Amino acid sequence: MPEGFLARADLLLAGTDADLARFYPGDAGTRQPVHTCYVPADLVTQGTPAQWGAAAASAAEEAGGLAALAELAGIDAADAPDLVARVREKLRTEPVEDLRLDLEDGYGERPDAEEDADAVAAARTVAAFARNRASGAAAAPAFAGIRFKCLEAPTRARGLRTLDLFLSTLVREGGLKDAGVSADGLPAGLVLTLPKVSTVEQVHVMVEACAAFEEALGLPAGRLRFEIQMETAPMILGLDGTCPIPAMLRAAEGRVSALHYGTYDYSASLGISGQFQSLEHPAADHAKNVMQVAVAGTGVRLSDGSTNRLPVGDATQRRDTWRLHSRLVRRSLERGIYQGWDLHAHQLPTRFLTNYAFYRGAFDDAARRLVAYAGRSVPGIEAADVADEPATARALARYVVRGLLCGAVSEDELHAAGLDPQTVRSVANPGVAASSASA
Repeated sequence: MPEGFLARADLLLAGTDADLARFYPGDAGTRQPVHTCYVPADLVTQGTPAQWGAAAASAAEEAGGLAALAELAGIDAADAPDLVARVREKLRTEPVEDLRLDLEDGYGERPDAEEDADAVAAARTVAAFARNRASGAAAAPAFAGIRFKCLEAPTRARGLRTLDLFLSTLVREGGLKDAGVSADGLPAGLVLTLPKVSTVEQVHVMVEACAAFEEALGLPAGRLRFEIQMETAPMILGLDGTCPIPAMLRAAEGRVSALHYGTYDYSASLGISGQFQSLEHPAADHAKNVMQVAVAGTGVRLSDGSTNRLPVGDATQRRDTWRLHSRLVRRSLERGIYQGWDLHAHQLPTRFLTNYAFYRGAFDDAARRLVAYAGRSVPGIEAADVADEPATARALARYVVRGLLCGAVSEDELHAAGLDPQTVRSVANPGVAASSASA
């Protein structure tokens, strides 16, 4: 190799190196909720999570208990008792992981004075969640925030006003600084949902709005992030014949935390008849496949949508609907989509049973393979029965870490399997581990 070629290669690839580091930082390794529950903002109080948990537990008991729902979900009878105990405790302590107080479609059009009041009340409720979670006074979600009206012309002014009232009230009147819960007045798990995004320009405006709020409220630059709800066809294929999602993520300057698939708005935008709109429709799979590729490696999370078939009818209807919900949750997990929407408290038992079964079902095998991978046997001579590449080991470790973060497995179980939790985290997210070590 000619002398100085490495320096030339570094020079030629400096821009690429910077872009990869900036736009493809990888997953942060932090907790992602297994679901988001959407409730009209005027119906949410700080007691809502506990009420949902109690309603879920009661519905399960009426159906013969969580063990009966585990059977509907296809969970092996030998595994059911442990899973049932875990889910029973989950419904008591953290029945809702992510709660979105809805001021958009689920809330509808109201007089301005009414929505103003509900936006202020939503801020106070989210602050109460943060205080309850810090003190353990009541069940509270780890993540909470609002979905406000979109930036399309008819609702733009109303959406921005609602967001302004919510954030201003939360910072100035939420009391989180005084309570020692937050240094900047915002909960750690705050989530803002921007719905019906269709163009890159709408993301630009949201970024400018966040910067303006930060300056006005004395927040650190970049503190406000938001998730984008994918509900329109132009999110998948724009007017220029390309997918605009990568351009949106660049325009967001690191502020986008997740893309959420909107089952029914997106299906309707394609002209799919109501009775055929579903999470497993081919059009839905195509959209989510595009979204998944677009966010891969960016650190932006992906969430599936909802099913509007709710287990609230007679016993037969409930059984059939719980079975459907469990199958759809499992289907998403197997496709690498680890979050979805729940619209009713009765969906919580099958959400948690299915997630816990998914993360525990292959835990022993994943742990065994990670132990073998860490042992670094000589390929072709002293190999384990599966020769995992580093990328596969990373995927196995991420699976284990996700199970750990959602409560499906414990650190004690990792130790018992011969795994050090911190080592597993570093295999799952090597970039994050390297950054932490450097810091």
